[in-house]
Order: sequence, then structure tokens, then C-alpha cells
Amino acid sequence: MRLQMRTYQAWGLLAGGLLMTLWAACQVGAASRQVDFNTQIRPILNGKCLSCHGGVKANGGLNLMYRDAALRGGDSGEPAILPGDPAAGTLMDRVLHDDPELRMPYEQPPLSEEEIDLLRRWIAQGAAWDTHWAYKTPEEPAVPASDWGENEIDAFVAAAWDGTGLRPNPEADRATLLRRLSLDLTGLPPSPAAVAAFVADRRPDAYARLVDSLLASPHYGERRAARWLDLARYADSKGYEKDPHRDSWPYRDWVIRAFNADMPFDTFTLKQLAGDLLPNPSRDELVATSFLRQAMTNTEGGTDDEEFRVAAVIDRVNTVWTVWQGTTMECVQCHDHPYDPFPQETYYQAFAFLDQTQDNDLFADYPLLDFWTGADSLAVEEALTWLAEHHPASEIDTQALQHERVRQALRPRYEPRDADDFSQVIIYPDGAAANWRNNLQSESDQPFFLLYQDIDFDEVAGLTFRYAATGGEGSLEFRLDQPDGPLLHSHVCAPTGRIRSNEGGGGEEWKSVTIDLPPQSGAHDLYVVLRNRTGNIPDGIVVLESFTLHRPRQAPSPQVVAWQDSLRRLREQAVRVPYLKARTSHNRRVTRRFERGNWLSPSDTIRPGVPEVLPGLPADAPDNRLGFAQWLVSPGNPLTARVMVNRLWEDLFGRGLVETAEDLGTQGFLPSHPELLDWLAWSLAHRHRWHLKPMLRELVMSATYRQSSEVDPAQYALDPENRLLARGVRFRLPAETIRDQALAVSGLLSPELLGPSVMPPQPEGIWKVVYSGAQWKTSEGKDRYRRALYTYWRRTSPYPSFVAFDAPSREFCVPRRIRTNTPLQALVTLNDPVYTEAATALARRMMAQPGLPAERLAYGYELALLAAPGDSSRQALQGLYEEALAHYVADSTAAITLTGADSTEAQVPELAAYTLAANALLNMDAFLTRQ
Repeated sequence: MRLQMRTYQAWGLLAGGLLMTLWAACQVGAASRQVDFNTQIRPILNGKCLSCHGGVKANGGLNLMYRDAALRGGDSGEPAILPGDPAAGTLMDRVLHDDPELRMPYEQPPLSEEEIDLLRRWIAQGAAWDTHWAYKTPEEPAVPASDWGENEIDAFVAAAWDGTGLRPNPEADRATLLRRLSLDLTGLPPSPAAVAAFVADRRPDAYARLVDSLLASPHYGERRAARWLDLARYADSKGYEKDPHRDSWPYRDWVIRAFNADMPFDTFTLKQLAGDLLPNPSRDELVATSFLRQAMTNTEGGTDDEEFRVAAVIDRVNTVWTVWQGTTMECVQCHDHPYDPFPQETYYQAFAFLDQTQDNDLFADYPLLDFWTGADSLAVEEALTWLAEHHPASEIDTQALQHERVRQALRPRYEPRDADDFSQVIIYPDGAAANWRNNLQSESDQPFFLLYQDIDFDEVAGLTFRYAATGGEGSLEFRLDQPDGPLLHSHVCAPTGRIRSNEGGGGEEWKSVTIDLPPQSGAHDLYVVLRNRTGNIPDGIVVLESFTLHRPRQAPSPQVVAWQDSLRRLREQAVRVPYLKARTSHNRRVTRRFERGNWLSPSDTIRPGVPEVLPGLPADAPDNRLGFAQWLVSPGNPLTARVMVNRLWEDLFGRGLVETAEDLGTQGFLPSHPELLDWLAWSLAHRHRWHLKPMLRELVMSATYRQSSEVDPAQYALDPENRLLARGVRFRLPAETIRDQALAVSGLLSPELLGPSVMPPQPEGIWKVVYSGAQWKTSEGKDRYRRALYTYWRRTSPYPSFVAFDAPSREFCVPRRIRTNTPLQALVTLNDPVYTEAATALARRMMAQPGLPAERLAYGYELALLAAPGDSSRQALQGLYEEALAHYVADSTAAITLTGADSTEAQVPELAAYTLAANALLNMDAFLTRQ
């Protein structure tokens, strides 16, 4: 017994020794493992430290955002971190302190033992900081070896399954695959005939041919544009309380055409941000700049136009950084970024790039690009051709853009809206201008506009202008070459009676004045400066209607005047698109940093620039918007390509490789497949030269994309959210696609592309416009059934069924729609007039089929879901139809109300019963879901 006990004791000592040895070995191993700053230390600092010691505030003078600041320490003068010695700095001392009043995080739970150990080991290893992954320029990663898949994408996806027990799903059946592909690439469902053809096509490249045909479809551009317009804040109204109309649709059409033409994304970027600064910009390039002009304009009375001009530039800064950089730069307007390495100065460096445009929160949205289509465009060209031949004094440049030739053809008469530049003046929709802002005290802030540029003064004897004024204290100064240049003439404007308000109106009593100008030689610019001699707005307001230069040898004939009058009438009928126009060199703004983001507290002057953490501007980039745009798509920029391919991935897979598509910064989600993200970003910029169609083709050709979305319970348990993509993805369709699909399967959808926005049916009482007589006038004919993309978008009351399905108001840039699931959505698809009308049209298609009700119902099912119904679905539809038919035979009034049929129409109860069955089909989960 004693021997046995000793044996047990010996074994116990041996076992204990082994455990101690193993434990010690583990500790040594843990201590020797390198701590990764980005994945292990940064989350601790961001989550527990930076709210008090970061970009917003640095309590005790300690800022842990940057390494040099952390090593320097705070107000105590002691370093917070001494690399290599965890016990020497104040950071670990405060983290480990026993006194809750001194322990950090302050008034928060203490760090866990694991977090403390990570911090200690990190400091011992040298406290190395690392650049956040998204701020490193992507390089082409090595493609993992894989025996599964169709291309490199699949190799990266399969590599993530190693050790997880996951295995890929088989490819989806052909009908499902075609529906998925068609919805993803065009936003429209395929027809049953297209499905049958694809199912029967056994050529090895059948799928590739299908992909190519869908990418070549004109509806591809519509699908891509629908996504882009959320980013662009596109709307048919100006926003804020009054929210009046804006002619934005030419910009939307430009986006559609650009995507259909597969315009490279770098070119797409340059044209939208700086198309007006390109050499000899075309009309399309000017229209493209309406991207930045989609910012809201506040036309409410009593608002400060400069305040809301600044608000528009702030919106542009936030939008550009969101769309191209996936960065929450809006956090930096008021202070340094709380978590990312962007000091406040970087915000105003971007602001400085975007601050030099002529738009100024004017009611009329000037500058505007006159835009004619159809017969009006032909009539304009006819007038221009005649005037070019018979009115040589107009000096029409036949190579100029149409709107510029119109301006030239109307010479020698000019309107203020024709000014090449302006400052501190209001320009009205009819082209007149006024100095409602002329109570400014600074000499440099006096209202003016550049009326004539490069005018040959050898031919000028004087000019005539028409004005209306109040108060008698307003005056005009005509100056040469710049606003403070030589004074040519000064005129005090006597009161004339009624004038319009700063919001618009009209009905002035115009006074015509003719003045002589002193002789000048050569070409010069002519500036008109408006002054109010008392500085009080009521005392000296002047409204200017027109100016006419006197060129005695070039006086227009009566015929010329008649053609010019015709051209002016056509000008008033033009679509007027807001576009960007740079200020002239004499009129550049000085950009200042705003203290705490308040525009009323300007601080130090800021020059244009980019953040230090990112590569600098290209060597040959100009110091303006064009240079900024070139930087965004330069080879060294680490974010643009990543952001764009992440957006494409989200469109196809329901979730981006970085789920927080709006934030690739340190507070955003980590990539689920970081090497794949970098490979895709590198491929877009280098292999595909920024072309999106081949990039999308590569994505949809992958086996990952083609997998069935059927769920295996065992596989589901391993990855319930399908982040590793071992099965196909299901998600609810976006609002626009749900509507378009309902119209398509019912046979109502109009295939027409482009053109002005339309007003399809919506419930009564949605549009109540207080400030004008604007009404929602339901479109007639085929316009009633245009794609959702063309629906009129009023920011204060967006189309209600879109809102129910998570569409934004587009007051601001929205990079990602968050899908919701609410009862209101079911009420929309059951009761909204668009869906009930679609259900009735689908019912008529079913009734047009020969056969019994069961066969007609099956046909309707196949139209909607592209598959034959199973037994349970057949029985459910048959039962619903029979129950509904009995109800509507007994109540024909209800049948007429539901279907909108004429009371003399035959088989109205049957139509109503089929309508109810069709309505059920349009509400099925399989119909509303992309599988």
C-alpha cells in the first residue's frame, strides 16, 4: 500500500511537472508571438482610448492617434509609451492602477487580462504602429492554389474555407441562374422564352454568351445608373423646405450612356468632378459636372445664400470622400477625425479644391447649361445658321457648343445670366440680376459680374442698359479688365418704382439708359460693379435686365432682330441643367478653416491638398478640381479601386467584401477576404484599365457567383451569415427592381430609354406643395410604365413605394441601402396602384391563354417565377382563384373597383379572380427575392 501511494505521488509529481512545463512553454510561445497592431492593438485603442485621447479631444494633452504623440505623452511630461519597456511609460501604469479614479479607461470597465497582455507584449516588442490596411496601395497578391472554380476569384474564396469544414454548393439550375444574372446586370427579369432558350442551349460557352449579351444590353446602363444616382444625390428638385423643380434628367441620361459605353471609371471620375476644366469640353462633359451640382439649394426667404453655398461645398466634400474613398470625412469638418489619421486641415484642403465655382445658392441655380432636344434643337440650329450668315457682327464660332453659339448670336445684346463670372449678385430665372447682397462692407466683397470678355473696344462707342431701382442709393460702375480696374463710367440709379424681391417675381418698370464709354484700344474685359452707397439693403437695390453694346458699323437689321427674337423665345424653352463653371482668376475665393466647423468662425487660410497618410498629388496635376480628380484615380491612390470593386461585389453578393462600404477606415468592418479585395482592386486599375464591364464579367463568370443558394443545415451551422460564400446568396431586391419586375412580367413595362422624368401612379395626397402650384400629374400612355429609374424624384416627398423599400430621399449621398423587412412593404405590393394595375395586366395575360383555370394559373406562375409551380402552389392558387371568383360573382361592383374594368366588359368576375391570384404571385417571397 505504501509503495502504491508512493507510485501515485510520483506520477502526480511527474504529471504536475509536465503541466507546468507545458504551461511555461505556452507562455513563452505567447510572449514570443508578434503582436499585430492593426488587428490586435488598434481595436483596443479605438474602442477604449481614442474617445478621450484621440482626434476629437486629447484629455491631459495625451493623443494616442499617432505614434509620435503617444511616445511624447501628455501634460505630465512623461512618455506614455517607452518602446521595449512596458513598465516605464504612463500608459500601462494607468491601465493597471488600483484606484478607479486613476485607472483607465476612466469610468469604464477595466481592460481584460487578454487586452492588458496584448498591450504589454506590444510595447515590449517595440510598440510599432502600422498603417491601416486600406491606406496601403494594393499590389497584385499571389493567387492561391485551388482545384475548385472557374477563375482566380474562386481560388481566393476556396482558400478561406480551409479548416472550416465548408464545401461549395453545386451550380444553380439554369432558370435560376439566368434570372439572377439578368436581375443583377440589367435590373429586369428574363422572359420565359429566354429561359427556355438558355436551358436548351448546350454549347460549352452558353453561359459566357449570355453574360456578354446582358452586358451589351442598353438596360445594363440603367441598372448601373440606378445604383450610382444614390451616390450622386440625384433628384428632380432642389431640396430644403420649398424643394422646387430642377432640370437634372440630362445628367441622369449621361450616366446611363456612360455606363452603356463602358466609359473607364477614371474617365467617368474626371468628367463628373472636372469636366468643365478639360480642354475644349463638350456639352456632355459639362452635363457630367452636374454630379457636384446635385447638392441642395435653399430657396427659402430670409436665408443667407453664402451660408448655404458653404453647405453645398461641404456636401460635395463629404460626397467625394464617400463615393471615391469610402472615408467618413464628414467627421473632420469640426475637428480631427476621431479614429482615422485625418487632421481637420485635410477637410479644408479638399474644400479648397471644390470652393472655386460660380454657383452661389441662387434661386435660379446659375450657372445653367441651356439644353435643347428634338424639334427645339433643330429650330435653334436653323436660327444659328441664318444668323451666322447674315449677322457677321455676332462673330458666331461654328465650332463652339450650341449654348455658347446662342449667346454669341444674340449680340450685341447681353443679359446678366450671360456673364462669364459673377460674385455676390442674384441672377433670376429670366436672366436679370440684382444686388440684394450689397450691404457688405468689404471693398473686395462688392457685387459684380464679368459682363463681356475679350471685347474688341476699337468697335465700341457706348452701351445701353435697362434697370429698375429702389431707394436711389444704388449705383453702377463700369470697370476695365478686373473688378477694381480703371473706372470707365459710373451711374447713380434713380428710383423707378416696384422691383422684385430677392426670391424672384417681376413686373418692374424698366428704365433705359445710354452711356458713352471712353475710347479704348484692343481686347478687354468689361466688369459691372453694383454698389449701395449706404450699405442698407432697402436703400439701393438695382435690378439689371439687359445690356446692349453700341457698334455703329455693325447695327443689326430688322431681319436679324426678328431671328434673334425667335432665338430668345427658344432660349426660354430650353432645359437648363446646373453645371460647374470655374471662377475667373480675378474672382478666386480664399478658403479658410472653420473653427469647430462653423462657417461664421473662419480661421487660418488653407491651400488645396491631400492627406499626408495617402500618396501625394501626381507630379503633373494642376492645383484645382481637375488635379484633385486625377489624384483620386491615380495609380498610387489606395482607396478608389478598392471602394469601387467592393461596391460591385455588394451589388452581386448582397454584401461587400467590406460590409461597411461607406467606411473603409479603422472603425469599418475588416474585409472578409482581404487578398481577394486587393486582387480585384489591382485588376480593375491595371488589368481592366478601369473598365467595369470586364470586371463584372469576371465576377459573374466565377463559380462562386454561380452557386446554388439552397441551404444545407450542416453547412448553415458552420457559416450562418454566408460570409465565406460556400453557397449562393439570397437577398431582397431593391425598390426600383421590384417595381420594374412587376411591370415586366405583367407586360406593361415600357422599354424606352432616357428622357425627362415621369410621374407614374401613386396614392393620393402624397404631393402637397405649399409654395407653388406644382402637382403630381400622373403620366399617360407608355410614360406611365417607364422604368423606376425615370420616376420624378422630389426630395421632400420621394415616391412612396420606393421609400417603403429603403430608398433614400437623396438629400445626401447614400453609399449603402440598409435592407429592412416591415409590414408596410407587404401593404405596398398588395395595395399600391402600380402593383394592383400590374396584377390586373398579368391577369389579362393569363386569361388570354387557352385552357382551364389551372393551366392559366400555372402560366401566370411561370411568367412571374420562371418555373412550373409545384403541387402545393397549384393547389393554393386554384383555391384562391375559386374563392375569389365566388366572391366577385356575388359582388360585381367590387370586381369593377379592383380591376378598373368597364361595367360592360365580359368576364369581369373572372378577371378580378385572376387579378387576385396574380397579386398573390407578385407578393411571393420567391418573386421579391433575388436567389
